[in-house]
Amino acid sequence: MALAVGVLLVLGACAATGNESAGTASGQPGFWLGLWHGAISPITFLVSLFRDDVGIYEVANSGGWYDFGFMFGVSIAFGSSARAGSGSARRRGRSR
Repeated sequence: MALAVGVLLVLGACAATGNESAGTASGQPGFWLGLWHGAISPITFLVSLFRDDVGIYEVANSGGWYDFGFMFGVSIAFGSSARAGSGSARRRGRSR
């Protein structure tokens, strides 16, 4: 029973919530800043492990466009290394 409650608490903590301040200010980060934050997210993650004042994701953002840019930037940051590895595996397969 305790394990089930623990799993439910962990899953509940991961639930996405709405950004109540989205769209309330004109200077909030949008698509381009989301793209940048996503692209530098691996480096920002490492820095955030050692500093409390650094966050990976800008919580006070403009909403969907920031999210889209952030995810696109993350796919750029993590997708390029995956493609490089698959290309070298294909090249090794041809040389045999």
